[in-house]
Amino acid sequence: MAEQAHPTGPVVVVDPYSSGALFAAAFAQRGVEVVAVLTAERPPDAYAASYRPQDHRRKIVFGGDLDALASELRALDPRCVIAGGESGVELAERLAPLVTPGRANVPELAAARRDKWRMAEAVAAAGLAVIPQICTDDPAEVERWLAREGLEGRDLVVKPPMSASTDGVVKVAGGVGWAEVFARGLGRVNQFGNVDDRLLVQKFLTGTEYVVDTFTDGGRHGLVDVCRYQKVDNGPHMAVYDTMRWVPEDDPAVPALAEYARGVLDAVGMRFGSAHIEIMNTGDGPVLIELGARAHGGGQPRFNRVATGDSQIDRTVRALVGGEVPLGYRLERHQMCVFHIARASGTVRDVSALEAVKDLPSHHFSVMNLAEGDHVEATRSLVDSLDFGFAILSHPDPEQVERDYKVIRELERGLVIDPAAA
Repeated sequence: MAEQAHPTGPVVVVDPYSSGALFAAAFAQRGVEVVAVLTAERPPDAYAASYRPQDHRRKIVFGGDLDALASELRALDPRCVIAGGESGVELAERLAPLVTPGRANVPELAAARRDKWRMAEAVAAAGLAVIPQICTDDPAEVERWLAREGLEGRDLVVKPPMSASTDGVVKVAGGVGWAEVFARGLGRVNQFGNVDDRLLVQKFLTGTEYVVDTFTDGGRHGLVDVCRYQKVDNGPHMAVYDTMRWVPEDDPAVPALAEYARGVLDAVGMRFGSAHIEIMNTGDGPVLIELGARAHGGGQPRFNRVATGDSQIDRTVRALVGGEVPLGYRLERHQMCVFHIARASGTVRDVSALEAVKDLPSHHFSVMNLAEGDHVEATRSLVDSLDFGFAILSHPDPEQVERDYKVIRELERGLVIDPAAA
């Protein structure tokens, strides 16, 4: 049988924000248009700075009629429909089976690719380890669950099932005051403008946290990169990022992480596209934290090209335009992302203390979004970290990267955050 020709229409990206904003330029180099479908007239505040409307000749705002939008897109004969930022995942998963059924994920499992509770149910049903958890709007149900699971007096995590970037994630040490944390979180408007009408309460896991970034084509799951997270407590805020380090492909942890990640992708019905899988490697093996059915955010694919010569964006382009799509990766440079941390809220002084970051031997890229006299909030989440700034350190010598990381933390001590002047 003759090989089927590649479609020649555009690529549709729903909410081309965060790393999803990188698709337009990458496809333009191959002469392919990217059509932007927007879930709202304006991007969520967390994504506004990443949106590049000038990159899209055609922009379609979803007005609520799914069938009408699907019909409009089918007329373009698109190659695929994929999510850009997390805010676009739900709509992309609804559209793809209607518009590009040959490159769509399993429709019946769409909720498992966005809702963290449904995600955990699907993964558990596949026989894989998940975090002990409950999802509800009823504190009495949580109380009964804690007693039944023997988790009274244990560390807990309370978080929304439909948010991202650690938005609204709270660690409850020893379970003390969980009901108050639950009450504050319930009904909160998250970074996407949606109301958190249910909350997850989870057992707090210990271990080493990794992210496994993948690209799936025709149900074949390829590893694009593996990174190891280091997080720290900042007062009551448990999900404050310290570093993200790229892991060599021959690291002893990678085989088990890769096997588990591929099992998770099968369990949630991934058949085409990028995924960002956060996994805790515990003493009993890998356990899913959560999955995002889109590329690693924060512009990570740009930096992954430096570390490995490849990225989720590049693999998407090759899969749709023609080219080899590998199933593994190779680390070419030792690399680390260092997230700046504000230890308190207040008015910031002596911002120039961080200018020396650009002079470090392993400095590849850095951004700092603070000016002298600005008000800064204590870092509580990944969104706060990205708002403050970060540095990418990249070098053939891993010891140089480590030395420069320590210098950055020393330079941060030169910042003065004055709570009284806030």
